[in-house]
Amino acid sequence: MDSHPANSLIPPLDEDDLAVLMHDIQAHGLLQPIVLDRSGRVLDGRGRLTACERLGIEADFVTYDGAGSDIYSLSVNLKRRSFTKGQSAMITVKARATMGYEAGPPSGQEAGPEGGRDTRPEKGPTVRDIEAQLGVARAVIGRANVVWQHAPDLVDSVISGAVGLDRAYETAREKKAQVDSAEAQLARLRKEDPDLATRVVEGELTLQGAWAERKARQEEQTRQRRVATQLLCEVLPSLAQVRGSDTFALYDPQFAPPGRAVTRAVIAHAATALEELATVWKERDLP
Repeated sequence: MDSHPANSLIPPLDEDDLAVLMHDIQAHGLLQPIVLDRSGRVLDGRGRLTACERLGIEADFVTYDGAGSDIYSLSVNLKRRSFTKGQSAMITVKARATMGYEAGPPSGQEAGPEGGRDTRPEKGPTVRDIEAQLGVARAVIGRANVVWQHAPDLVDSVISGAVGLDRAYETAREKKAQVDSAEAQLARLRKEDPDLATRVVEGELTLQGAWAERKARQEEQTRQRRVATQLLCEVLPSLAQVRGSDTFALYDPQFAPPGRAVTRAVIAHAATALEELATVWKERDLP
């Protein structure tokens, strides 16, 4: 017999709990019938049905004819099972996401999930109703939401009880912080070096690799600045000191170092260089 999809959100009974249920049914009979929806799918009573089948006992069935069969199934199962608040919150959040429900009904009506199921009427149970019925605090629901969004691999572990909600929440917060940090670093990289940021987005570079390349570029730029500054500081002050002296008149080509003779072409290039230097100093507003 098929089960309603909402039942997949509830972990099945383990063998120990099933054995206790079988013993109770064998001793007292089936006290609560199996609840089906209009399509004959099990809404409530998967464990009771399994116990009856194993015992060879014919089960009793009733059909739920109210509104919001999926929310009904979720609500009665959560109330009957001895789940922790963390498990209940995680199941509720998963139901909200996978069944298409929002935190509350817009315009007084619960939005129906996609896939052809009926829209929930105004008086039908909502996810908020379940939260209130179970007494799960908003803060706990909030933690479960963080796990759902940032550590989805832990959702089913929380629901099964293998991992506590608090532990999963801390892991989710750490992952969220890492994502936030990565997004902030990428935003900063976009401002400082758009080309590198584009390569990260396109998967050509990792964010860490991009920052390493950015650092290498900055170090190379610093090296080039240092070399250029030292060169200018060596050449220009000396040239400025010979202005108005006999140095130019005393120049003798035979004493020039190899490959460094001063010619008219060299003087013309030097004059052009000085003009470029003056223009750059003016643009940079240097003294």
